[in-house]
Amino acid sequence: MTVLKTGGRYRSQVCDTEVIVVRAPSAESDLRCGGTAMVRLEDQATVAAHSGPADGWDGGSLLGKRYTDADGTLEVLVTKPGRGSLGVGDAALEVKRAKPLPASD
Repeated sequence: MTVLKTGGRYRSQVCDTEVIVVRAPSAESDLRCGGTAMVRLEDQATVAAHSGPADGWDGGSLLGKRYTDADGTLEVLVTKPGRGSLGVGDAALEVKRAKPLPASD
């Protein structure tokens, strides 16, 4: 688990997914992709050949979409899509939906 910082860039170890943290929680988080912990983009430690996402974590990520946790404390923006699904620990992140505009009369 790591302390995520707004603006931090992370990449998956099991697919091509890359994200930027838009909103970071104050506590440590276990940001995952494909069921495996994500690493900072700058880190050189990588898996030589993508082993692929774990079963149940292979739904993919969409370019340009924001993903958030159930509490809304973590939000990431996908800058490079991949085959792995995003999550925090064992909880999957959901695509953030646009807020509805107020009705005009």
